[in-house]
Amino acid sequence: MLEPLAQSEQSTVPMTSFNGSPDPDDLLKRIRDLEQELHRLRGDGAKVSDGPRPVPLEANVDVAPIQEGDITLRRLVQRIAMILQAEKIVIMFYDREAGELVSIPPAYGIEEAKLELFKVRATQGVTGEVFRSGEPVIFHDASSDDRTKKDMVALMHVQNGITVPLIIEKRDEENRVVERTTIGVLHAFNKRHGEDFNDEDVRLLERMARNVGSIIANLQLYREVVEEREELLQTFESLTSGLVLVSPEGKLSQMNATARAIFDVAPESIGKPYHDILKNDQLCSFFDRGIQSTEVPGIEVTVHVGPMERVFTVQGASVRNEEGRSLGFVSILNDVTEQKNLDKMKSSFVAMASHELRTPLTAIKGFTSTLLMDDTFTRDEQKEFLQIIEHECDRLRRLIDDLLNTARIEAGESLKPNYTRFNIENLLDKVVVVQNQASTKHTVYKVLHSGLPQTIIGDEDKFDQILTNLLNNAIKYSPEGGDVIVHANWDGGPEVEIAVEDQGIGIPPDHLTKVFERFHRVDNEDNRKIYGTGLGLFLVRHLVEDVHLGQIWVESEVGKGSIFKFKVPIELDIEEAKRRNQ
Repeated sequence: MLEPLAQSEQSTVPMTSFNGSPDPDDLLKRIRDLEQELHRLRGDGAKVSDGPRPVPLEANVDVAPIQEGDITLRRLVQRIAMILQAEKIVIMFYDREAGELVSIPPAYGIEEAKLELFKVRATQGVTGEVFRSGEPVIFHDASSDDRTKKDMVALMHVQNGITVPLIIEKRDEENRVVERTTIGVLHAFNKRHGEDFNDEDVRLLERMARNVGSIIANLQLYREVVEEREELLQTFESLTSGLVLVSPEGKLSQMNATARAIFDVAPESIGKPYHDILKNDQLCSFFDRGIQSTEVPGIEVTVHVGPMERVFTVQGASVRNEEGRSLGFVSILNDVTEQKNLDKMKSSFVAMASHELRTPLTAIKGFTSTLLMDDTFTRDEQKEFLQIIEHECDRLRRLIDDLLNTARIEAGESLKPNYTRFNIENLLDKVVVVQNQASTKHTVYKVLHSGLPQTIIGDEDKFDQILTNLLNNAIKYSPEGGDVIVHANWDGGPEVEIAVEDQGIGIPPDHLTKVFERFHRVDNEDNRKIYGTGLGLFLVRHLVEDVHLGQIWVESEVGKGSIFKFKVPIELDIEEAKRRNQ
């Protein structure tokens, strides 16, 4: 509902002046008075007919200017109705996407529910004619005027009216019009006391339409600026990198959600000195230099995020306005912890792979040269040397296979599984026998906690590789004379569980979820002499989860050993497995 005019507002336009024909000079004087009041309400220091001007974007934009503009526009619409003695005033704005002129509030003498129904194509009716031509139109009998049929004026019980264009003018420094844009139309309907609108009313409405158009344009521009600012803030908030803006006075001006999470900072800390909030000497020193100079090289900082240390690269830049005045210093923090860890693992991998390759090659080269240089060895001694050479060749082949398979997995290529139905217990027995033959310093045996299904569906060779890699890993980290146990359990359900238990050094809790990552090895004093590429468990996880649609995990206690467990379905869905490995 429209708000009533205050008594002071009503007194500026005495109603007695409408009892007879209005005096044009008196009306023009009153319009000038309205313009001055509008100028005072807007407080923008410019003429209302000068068109829209940019709205400055402050750190905290308030919605009050929009509300004040709406109130000013509502009052102006009421004044227009009083001056023209019109029963209804309707503003219509051009919707470019829909190609329609749509009614927008505020209106006078019309309920907003009906206002939403009043829309006209830009090519139809009096509304479209005025919008396209930019010339006003006056009609005296809407029921008989063909031009008004598309305007749905019957919906608002319109008998006569005036329609003028809403035009925005852009002016240069000498106040000359350089551009005119029509943004909509302004309607005045049904003159009171049974009178008809005349040319003088048209002239008055045209002049007042410039003020209406100017206010609408300013409100629209302001809304666009606010919306753009909100979109920018939402973009900042959604960044996965941390964003921090500090003012020249050394205070936090802005922090997005990621940055607040990094430093465990509440939103209420914005506006406080960053030295008191961030509590990171290296980063604060970086901000100090950024505020004082235009170019600051990026740095790396280590920050405690919860219980863990994270490494961030920090890049910054000065923020200045058009006059070159400093507005502060903005920085972006990117978490490179994983990249650092990966680089570290890759460096470690190169060293370990070099050792792993060199060790079997050295043994092969040494025993081969011995056999060639000395023919006095007995047949049993020659056989022993050849067995060592064969063992080292197998070790070298496994290393190369791991490297090739890892490269194929990283490239998204399948390891080409060959699914068949096989006897799982026979496979377990075979793997245990092979491992006992390969290692004379450990005892490997199998424990069945319950019966096993006679057969399962899977890739027998890759199932063999899963068990072999887990057993090799267990033997590698177990002390001499220690036992390695293969557990098998089936509760009659759709999955069978296999576990490999060792009596080794164990795995720290913070490494339990990482041991299946490529190149990852637990680096401590107990196992630095134990070489490996860190690829075996990575391949095992792929063979269990992707090739056999199973799951794998590890349970461990430092100093007491580890147990690697995995479950696989008995009746594997081959089609689903193939889709997974495409």
